[in-house]
Amino acid sequence: MIQLPDIDWRKAEGLKAILAALTVDGQAPLVVGGAVRDSLLDLPVSDVDLATPLLPSDVVDRLAQANIKAIPTGIDHGTITAVADGKNYEITTFRRDVATDGRRATVAFSTDWREDAERRDFTINALYANVESGEIFDHVGGLDDLKSRHIRFIGDAGARIAEDHLRILRYFRFLARFGDQSVDETALRACVTAANSLKSLSRERIASELTRMLALPDPSFAVGLMADYDIFDTFLPELTADAANKIGRLVKREGEFGQAPSMPARLLALLPGDTKVVQDVGRRLKLSNRLIKDLIARIVSDAVNEQKIRAIGYAAGVSAARDIAMLYANDTAVPACLSRLENWTPPQFKLKGGDLISMGLAAGPIVATRLQQIEQQWVQEGFPDETRLAEIARQLVSREVT
Repeated sequence: MIQLPDIDWRKAEGLKAILAALTVDGQAPLVVGGAVRDSLLDLPVSDVDLATPLLPSDVVDRLAQANIKAIPTGIDHGTITAVADGKNYEITTFRRDVATDGRRATVAFSTDWREDAERRDFTINALYANVESGEIFDHVGGLDDLKSRHIRFIGDAGARIAEDHLRILRYFRFLARFGDQSVDETALRACVTAANSLKSLSRERIASELTRMLALPDPSFAVGLMADYDIFDTFLPELTADAANKIGRLVKREGEFGQAPSMPARLLALLPGDTKVVQDVGRRLKLSNRLIKDLIARIVSDAVNEQKIRAIGYAAGVSAARDIAMLYANDTAVPACLSRLENWTPPQFKLKGGDLISMGLAAGPIVATRLQQIEQQWVQEGFPDETRLAEIARQLVSREVT
């Protein structure tokens, strides 16, 4: 029999206190979803969610009696957040959906964990476990699917998607994270059939799901599948034809050169290198101003090689230059580019307008122009020392003075 591993989070004193407070007639809350799934896969567990037959009001009262802080984060839908030993635990009453509109659901509370399981999205997310004994409860075949890395909707795939259209994108994200590149044909057909319903979702929800998928170790297979079946069309029509190949190449380089995934680089791998297009996409998906700025800083039109990479780093920053090398340099140039950036700090251009005036240049707009020209030449020459910088300045000023 498969049991929940003997893992650290099960021993947390705060969790034990919550379980003690909410145990009635020997029935304790069950841990559900990601904590069970990831523990079985020997992956890090960040959040521990609990499910209980107790009504939300009873949960709040019992936590208060145990001096455990309770926050009504989603009380209308049965969710209370308990704070114990500085860690948050979401506690949700067993429930079933009464009505859905593709974005939100009206729920009724239940005392049966099986009803609660049947309303969840994927079988691997509907695993429940007794924290103390480690016994696992599986009503929908999630254990077998987890073992085979098979991502499958619970029950009727179309019905699950109709309850929440975001599940289309979640399917591809879970395929990227947990799948083995085999595809559940029923799930895929349901996603393709309902793809147009993504238009009803907020751009923020779509952007969040997209960036979460792109942040995974290797999203290239999922990106390729979404592109092949036109899933991107409703929210990212600018997707380039070779997006999956570009993501795949970037991921391969990240592994080869020990580079951490970069969200700006991975997003840019999906898009044409056009500033206006990137700005339009950023505004439509309501990306942060910082992320849009980072995307634009990584767009280049010229060839990228080791002779130019420090000039790029000076203008855009070392992180941006590193991403530019990973995205645009050819295979033979990438190692040299990264080597040129390693432990390199862009130098400071120390020349000021007053320095040019002291050399005889008349004050006025010409000073800024000449400063810019001097800086450009200094960068082109590879940031020579102050002696050479002064020589460059004197040469340009002397032309103006004479």
